[in-house]
Amino acid sequence: MVKHNEQTKEEQFETLSAEQQQALLEKYDTESNTRQLKGVVHWAIFILLLCFSLFQLYTAIFGQYTAPIQRTIHLGFALTAIFLLFPARKRGPKTKVAFYDYILAVLSVVVGSYWTINYDRLVKSLGTISDMDFYVGLIAVLLVLEAARRAVGLPITIIASFFLIYAFYGPYFPDFLAHRGQSIENIVNLMFYTTDGILGTPISVSATYIFVFLLFGAFLVKTGVGQYFNDLAVAVAGKLVGGPAKVAIFSSALQGTISGSSVANVVTSGSYTIPMMKKLGYKKEFAGAVEAAASTGGQLMPPIMGAAAFLMVEFIGRGITYWDIAKAAAIPALLYFTGIWIMTHFEAKRLGLRGLTDEELPNRREVFKKIYLLFPIVLIIVLMLVGVPVMHAALYGIVSCIIVGAINKDTRLGLKDVIEALVDGARTALAVAAATACAGIIVGVVVKTGLGLSLANSLVDLAGGNILLTLVFVMIASLILGMGAPTTANYVITSTIAAPAIITLLAPDIVSQELIPITVLLSAHFFVFYFGIIADITPPVALAAFAASGISGGDPIKTGVNSAKLAIAAFIIPYMIVFSPALLMIDVTILQILWVVVTAIMGMIAIGSAVIGYWYRKLLWFERLVLLAAGLAMIYPESLSDITGLIVFGIMFIVQFLTKHKGENGQRETKLDATAK
Repeated sequence: MVKHNEQTKEEQFETLSAEQQQALLEKYDTESNTRQLKGVVHWAIFILLLCFSLFQLYTAIFGQYTAPIQRTIHLGFALTAIFLLFPARKRGPKTKVAFYDYILAVLSVVVGSYWTINYDRLVKSLGTISDMDFYVGLIAVLLVLEAARRAVGLPITIIASFFLIYAFYGPYFPDFLAHRGQSIENIVNLMFYTTDGILGTPISVSATYIFVFLLFGAFLVKTGVGQYFNDLAVAVAGKLVGGPAKVAIFSSALQGTISGSSVANVVTSGSYTIPMMKKLGYKKEFAGAVEAAASTGGQLMPPIMGAAAFLMVEFIGRGITYWDIAKAAAIPALLYFTGIWIMTHFEAKRLGLRGLTDEELPNRREVFKKIYLLFPIVLIIVLMLVGVPVMHAALYGIVSCIIVGAINKDTRLGLKDVIEALVDGARTALAVAAATACAGIIVGVVVKTGLGLSLANSLVDLAGGNILLTLVFVMIASLILGMGAPTTANYVITSTIAAPAIITLLAPDIVSQELIPITVLLSAHFFVFYFGIIADITPPVALAAFAASGISGGDPIKTGVNSAKLAIAAFIIPYMIVFSPALLMIDVTILQILWVVVTAIMGMIAIGSAVIGYWYRKLLWFERLVLLAAGLAMIYPESLSDITGLIVFGIMFIVQFLTKHKGENGQRETKLDATAK
């Protein structure tokens, strides 16, 4: 019955084929632009990726090697596979490996094994390196830059290259950025022979937590949980007003728990939800915008958060646990999706759009019978809640995927499925490894030159010490730095370059990192993290919105503008976090949390109706302004503004409710127009 319904939905809503989805991914998602190889080379890469996963699983279960060995082997696997899988040019040949890529792959093996072979000598050298060490280190830096360009994209490579230039030509920069400069030998030493550069914290997290969680995601996909997210979303939200848009939001929020890419999330969910939205009357650009905004929000959604949660733990330190990060992200993510949900609801009411009919819905009983497929996700959350180490929780999650899959023959994983999941997980990890290695270059230069503090002081001085103006400058910087970068690299860059400005302003008299309040550190890191992520839906470089427009057939820029409008909550929430750390659920009471959440949701309703121009009826221009002001007042964390906003909100609610009949005729006409269309 379920299969029959799914086939019917494909016919009704013209969902994209697997080939069309892959074409879109290759166009907008650098990570998916890989060669399609056959024969001996295909199987050689298959075995390479399998060995990559087995190595990571072995060290996760039995313990890791010393830091340089663990990280260089991880890097070596990733670099070798990238040069064999990713062509040098986006439109380069996809059916064969270029001869120079074999050379680069061999060099990657050398780089990946160099620390293992020479460990004792390198440790005893006390920071001095030989000529051979220098050349291997230089090759490692160049390979990382090229691998990041191929697997992640040009922006992060350009940024990392600029930082290397800055490290060398430090004395020639303006006074506030100038430093004494580093020789090429010192730069290479820093990058490959210390744990402050390429082998630093970012790739450390990739080589431990992130990889195992990516494997967990691959096993979840093999059990069919991705499709189940769509079915569950349709079953729960499909019949509501404007159902398909709410299905997109619900489905994308669920997909975001296992997805590490906004674009991949768009293509996976959007190929199904966008045709549904168009069919029922949403404009192309709005349908694409809903999916883009919701899919990007998946990166803000605990427990995975596009793998940035693991990096946050390491970057903030101070005893912060993974669970602290996931807990702190929960309310902001809830508010984000609430904001999108509210605006799509008002848009559906304005257009008079219906939900899905019973014939267009999957068999609900059959869908809810498979609710057990969500058990691995629930298990991981519970395990981390009770204090089980993150890597062990992920391992238990992988085992639970195999056990849960065995319940039904359609989801049962055989040996072939397990091997394919291991290979898929390793393939997914390639871009993350390249991004974190490249980000390590940036972090290394910032630490060595003190650039982070210099930029922080410059931004604060430029803003005249005004906190709101400083936040605006940091927002702009984070949006620019986040354009075209995947979540992990995005967060590393913004937290290294932009976050110190907020910390400097909020804790100006505290010199030691150890003394800075946890709420200040979390507020700063979440602020830059949010704005780095929503660069994916902020024109002109709005990759998630562009991918969505590829499915909807709408104008890419208009889709980007609409998605930014729908995600207006994401432009407000970071400011709320800084001004009201209660959102992060640290050192607050339940009543404080409830008050902040309730007033924030009320504020989202007011702002959403003002942006869309509809509540119970079409809003007049001055009503939109009043509601916008009331919404901002409720969101601003101050008692007087909250109470004032609530009073105005209450008055507007009564006025709207009592005069809603004035808009009913227009709504019926709009509904007839949409139906005729």
